[in-house]
Amino acid sequence: MSSKFRPLAEGFFVAPQISPDDVRAAAAMGVTLVINNRPDGEEPGQLSGAEIEKAAKAAGVSYAAIPIRGSDISEAQLDAFDAAASSARGAILAFCRSGTRSTLLRAFARARAGDPVSEILESAATAGYDLSPLAGRLAALAKRQSD
Repeated sequence: MSSKFRPLAEGFFVAPQISPDDVRAAAAMGVTLVINNRPDGEEPGQLSGAEIEKAAKAAGVSYAAIPIRGSDISEAQLDAFDAAASSARGAILAFCRSGTRSTLLRAFARARAGDPVSEILESAATAGYDLSPLAGRLAALAKRQSD
């Protein structure tokens, strides 16, 4: 496994910006879906989503673009994530500039699905992402689901 890919859960990895070589490495380790959470043009010289999508298709990997700006994640983005993740037939690799937005998106989706917030925070921390400042937002999403 590439050291760039950080496991958040069994079969779910996050990463900072990936390259076509990373897509091939991900495919070799069983990734069947790449989720791009990075808007095009965020930084000069950044690979475009179209370039990553082309590499994914060449590697036999599905591709979904769910660009996120900042930490504001909408219901539509959560719905798109849930739809993409539920269609995956193997491991998933989500990426953005640093992996943080991909981690946030999965965390909010899992909270909305009713997963325990403590487990969400722990899996993020194990992967190197501190989401503890968002514990209240995650708990509110989880509570809304249970109401």
